Amino acid sequence: MSNAQATDLQTQDVRGVLIQIAGGRLLLPNATIAEVMSYADPEPIANTPDWMLGRIRWRGWQVPLIAFARLSGIASGEAGGLGSKVIVLKALGGDAKAPYFAMLTQGFPRLVTVSRETVVTDAGDPDETMPEGVQARVLLNEDHALLPDLERVETMIGEALKASAA
Repeated sequence: MSNAQATDLQTQDVRGVLIQIAGGRLLLPNATIAEVMSYADPEPIANTPDWMLGRIRWRGWQVPLIAFARLSGIASGEAGGLGSKVIVLKALGGDAKAPYFAMLTQGFPRLVTVSRETVVTDAGDPDETMPEGVQARVLLNEDHALLPDLERVETMIGEALKASAA
């Protein structure tokens, strides 16, 4: 690969999605989102944490639905209702039995362009710990956002589902 090609790869823009949750915003790569749908009450799952809202049916799959703000501890009252949306995400862990999970959002996600010039790490308060399931705080233009650790979230979902079945 030539230096020019390497530079082109480094400067390419990535399509992202800003997702409003209770108490903040998440920034996700657009490629991880399979679908955005209107909220409908999920089927409850017994003996799971309060952030596990239940399961929804989607394209023949039983997909776990989570409230990220509750999972991360950002906000405790996040619940679905009028105006809420559900995003179905492609799982990164490679589990053929659970290739998707869903996340509650407050309103419709916003498509954004992410480049080296538009996104920077948000140092914030150095004494503040990173919320559970979050890998970084960023500023995208003027928008504060959290980058979720999707692999950690998938692990937490798997652990909660295993514990509920025991």
